[in-house]
Amino acid sequence: MLLHITNGDSVANKLRQGAVQGEVMAWREIYSVGPVFRDMAAKAHREIRARDLERRLGIPQEEYLKIEEQEQILRNLEKYDEVVLWFEYDLFDQTMLCYLLHSLASQALGDTKVSLLCIGDYPGVERFRGLGQLTIEQLKALSGSWQPVGERELVLGSRMWEAYTSPLPEEHVRFLQEDTSALPFVRPAFEAHLSRIPSVTNGLGVIEQTTLATLTDKEYGPHALFAEAGDKLHILGMGDLEFWQHLKKMSMEPYPLLHIQGLEAFPDFRNPAWSFADCRITLTALGRKVLDGEADYLSLKGIDEWYGGLHLEGRSIPWRWDPGRNELSRSGPDVSR
Repeated sequence: MLLHITNGDSVANKLRQGAVQGEVMAWREIYSVGPVFRDMAAKAHREIRARDLERRLGIPQEEYLKIEEQEQILRNLEKYDEVVLWFEYDLFDQTMLCYLLHSLASQALGDTKVSLLCIGDYPGVERFRGLGQLTIEQLKALSGSWQPVGERELVLGSRMWEAYTSPLPEEHVRFLQEDTSALPFVRPAFEAHLSRIPSVTNGLGVIEQTTLATLTDKEYGPHALFAEAGDKLHILGMGDLEFWQHLKKMSMEPYPLLHIQGLEAFPDFRNPAWSFADCRITLTALGRKVLDGEADYLSLKGIDEWYGGLHLEGRSIPWRWDPGRNELSRSGPDVSR
């Protein structure tokens, strides 16, 4: 008997429609948002995360805490002959994949085989963004092309998860000095994770920087802005609800970077806020100033944000992202390792 674990319901539903044989389970998580911990099966960690995701995305805590059901399945895989993991290249998927590999690495699986299908493109799809783009027939064509997961993949996946969930910036820096060839999409995804941290240039992370740069001389509606900025940030695998929360933070007093005309409410998991689609978004004077490098947004606004296991707070943080060098650098004059 086979168990297929996918990166979400869209792919899972298509696989169930005849693309593969066996059971299919959608792994419902979003480890690229909010606090994450090495042991995500721990009740206390799940509850911290549930409260945070309700505040950020409007996901009811009781809805999020249903993940215990999928954790139970993950801890009892011995009845399956093979477990196949279906994932793609972006941060959303790579964090999910590495969490699963970390969990599997600690289990005695007996005769259960673990296999992986993880792709960054598909023949004939010019702008591949994910498995959810593919038709049932295209997914069916991938069936059986997965590769066995061995010790190298399990060890690297576990190591990535441990680094990603570490509260120590040094552990995140150190991970990029390791050999990541066993999982070829891990390194660019991990670099994308770190690029979200405020930069040495103007205190903006890559999401805020890309959003402001997209708006430089234009007015956008929310969905058009998400389509264009999200396409530039495809390595993150960011969803619309996540992006709306970034817009919310960038438009809040004091020191707003964006002006959102016609705003009544931001959409979240519970509230679609249909009128939001008609809003018009432009840069504020401060937004232009920060975009031009004439002001440091972090020094003005401060931060209270999670990046994996890193919780950054205040107007001064020990490390910042250096987009020119594509690495984390120590804040201030000392950039030594």
